[in-house]
Amino acid sequence: MTANRGSLIIVSAPSGAGKSSLISALIEALGTNRVQVSVSHTTRAPRPGEIDGQHYHFVSHQEFHALIEQGVFFEYAEVFGHYYGTSCQAIEQQLNNGIDVMLDIDWQGAQQIRKQVNDSVSVFILPPSSAELESRLRNRGQDSDEIIAGRMAKAQAEMSHFNEYDYIIVNDNFEHALADMRNVVASARLRLAGQLQRHKVMLNELLAEGV
Repeated sequence: MTANRGSLIIVSAPSGAGKSSLISALIEALGTNRVQVSVSHTTRAPRPGEIDGQHYHFVSHQEFHALIEQGVFFEYAEVFGHYYGTSCQAIEQQLNNGIDVMLDIDWQGAQQIRKQVNDSVSVFILPPSSAELESRLRNRGQDSDEIIAGRMAKAQAEMSHFNEYDYIIVNDNFEHALADMRNVVASARLRLAGQLQRHKVMLNELLAEGV
């Protein structure tokens, strides 16, 4: 039997809103046979603890532009001077295997995906306040004051696009936000198109019986 096609779920947020932590916790809770995150290509250098092929495919600017010319990417964008891109082939393979795919991308990438995938689902994660967002960025201990100021300015610009998304999750309490993420995944699975495919035999029997 052919696996039911998974859902493509776009997740965007300003840096520091907790997007990566929520996605990781969601995958741990549901299992990789149910949901996975798409591994993007990027031209930025790996951060401490990041593994090539697991967190990102790390490539040079020259390699990235070559991939653009080859039409490899669903979408790509430049963020803070670095390029990020999502592979078409990798996503299609996951979806066709019945796996829900989380796309960790910004609003620019989300706009590109929506133009190509009409049935995608999109979620924007917001921090509870600007003060809390800045506190989270500082607590990382990775960036200078100048970089943090730049991230805060970028965050405001990013958050202005929240109304382009299907769902909004405020990450004030992590467990509550994670529960909301699980509800989004469940909601995507219950949409008409997926249910028609999943329960085709049952629906045909019900209609044949005149129910």
